[in-house]
Amino acid sequence: MVAINFFFIFTWWLWPIYLAYLIWMFFFDSKATRSLHRARPWLRANPLWKHFRDYFPAKVIKTADLDDTKTYLFGMHPHGIISYGVQANFGNDYSEFKQLYPNIKYRVATLASNFKIPLARHWFMGLGYTDASRGSLLSLLNRKCSVMLVIGGAEEALLARPGGVSLVLAKRMGFVRLALQSGACLVPVYTFGENDLYNQVDNPPGSRVRRFQEWGKNVFGFSLPLFNGRGIFNYTFGLLPRRFPLISVVGSPIEIPHIENPTDEIVAKYHQEYLKGLTALYDEWKEKIPNAGKESLSFI
Repeated sequence: MVAINFFFIFTWWLWPIYLAYLIWMFFFDSKATRSLHRARPWLRANPLWKHFRDYFPAKVIKTADLDDTKTYLFGMHPHGIISYGVQANFGNDYSEFKQLYPNIKYRVATLASNFKIPLARHWFMGLGYTDASRGSLLSLLNRKCSVMLVIGGAEEALLARPGGVSLVLAKRMGFVRLALQSGACLVPVYTFGENDLYNQVDNPPGSRVRRFQEWGKNVFGFSLPLFNGRGIFNYTFGLLPRRFPLISVVGSPIEIPHIENPTDEIVAKYHQEYLKGLTALYDEWKEKIPNAGKESLSFI
């Protein structure tokens, strides 16, 4: 996608076409991520996604039935460096989630800035992604389309390292307010193995590395973790993720009342219920999944 954009930029006689496309994208198609009809089945069902899933391998575990007449806001944890578990287990039609919950209509949320990249935005929309803005999420939930949101976001990516179980969640309540305003049930999802795919350079709070990363997050909207994985022909250095099982455990739904203007106290109440549900899910399954670690969840 980047190469194609540069081709248009450096090919002067294509500038009118590129300019017309940019005008259409920013002024006439800016709310396309709220559409329920921009996903492309041929892209989601591309056989390459099967190989992508099997590379780790990735797996989904169902712990409870989900009523397909209801709407759900799935909280995805942890973010990891790149959130490979979300794409492998939920972002394509080879995922086990589609087999376990065939009648759940949903969209996966990602950074709004991804949809401001010319041409690349069509890739994300084709895969069924939406932007993680409040307007887009509420629009989808109100139209009975469930959403999957990686709640920890860019800040949590800076905490991702093997064995890490710290989640940026203690003060994040906006997703609970969205659930209340739309009447969507909250469903915690924890992907074991997500934080084990890469090593990350030490970046304790207050360090120069961390200050630089936080500056980048504030300026660009995404964090800049310094990480190391594996290569094609070696296992010690490179940008590829390590082959570590990604096991996404889908928890039981938390029933949420429909309240258009919830008070802060009500939001805090259901936020605590969500934290308890996520903790119980993690504590139960860390004992059942090999190499999951025995550390307790930490909410920051």
